[in-house]
Amino acid sequence: MLRDSFGRIIKNIRISVTQRCNFRCFYCHREGEENPSYCEMLPEEIERIVRVAASLGINEVKLTGGEPLLRDDIVEIVDRISRIPGINDISMTTNGFFLEDYADDLKRAGLMRVNVSLDTLDPEKFKMITGVDGHESVIRGIIKAVNANLKPVKVNMVILRGINEDEVSSMITFARDNNLILQIIEFERPRIDAVYQRYHIDIADIEDKIKKRAVKTTVRSMHHRRKYTLDDHTEVEFVRPMHNTDFCLHCSRIRLTSDGKLKPCLFKNDNLIDVLGPIRRGVDDNYLKDLFIEAVKRRRPYFYNNNLYLS
Repeated sequence: MLRDSFGRIIKNIRISVTQRCNFRCFYCHREGEENPSYCEMLPEEIERIVRVAASLGINEVKLTGGEPLLRDDIVEIVDRISRIPGINDISMTTNGFFLEDYADDLKRAGLMRVNVSLDTLDPEKFKMITGVDGHESVIRGIIKAVNANLKPVKVNMVILRGINEDEVSSMITFARDNNLILQIIEFERPRIDAVYQRYHIDIADIEDKIKKRAVKTTVRSMHHRRKYTLDDHTEVEFVRPMHNTDFCLHCSRIRLTSDGKLKPCLFKNDNLIDVLGPIRRGVDDNYLKDLFIEAVKRRRPYFYNNNLYLS
């Protein structure tokens, strides 16, 4: 079992399998890869890294991008991971554009659940946010994922000032009608810039309104996120990743960049550990285990250096 110096157990690895994407969302943080390389790990390299992670007690895998469904070997990647002893949860975050075509194959390969980014139900707003015409494709992909039993299907809605904060009620209805979980996410960046200042909005008021409607509140172990169950059984979860010490305090995740580097924190890029390079030089698994252990030693809560960390 991997535990960092702040007592946090690491049980989840979030793997960016590509930085390629067919969308151009203006708020994208690219999984924290500031200067991404377009070198991509091979399926067998991803499998080996996950196998080593599993031997150290990591049991959950999240596949992300970029857009993971741009990889024509994504089903093979899922299949390889699903066969690794100790891995009991495999999920994916996708923009949903290709999901209608892939949902059944991904389910058969071993994918268990999926998160789909959808910030708006308005096609014109969708095009403004993503830079593409693809709203209907994403909707069809979401419905196909539900029908393929990739459950739960979560819809990720990033709240953007002046664009979609008035759509929360309609998104809740959409989630209810299609048996989805709505995940409301506060737009954040590790630095203050013009995009952040223009579009960031504190979602505390939105959460307070949902909380008043809820018949049940669940605090999830992952980052202590709160999930509210409404009287019609619709579930709404809130994600506030910054200015929130609870989020860091209960983080159980380590990341793997698309070019094969272990990344202890989304918002830091000065403490990465290269794993892919050593693999391609022929190191053994014990060497890779030591790299994981070193990466975990480098984990620090984002708030720690700002004197905001709560122990």
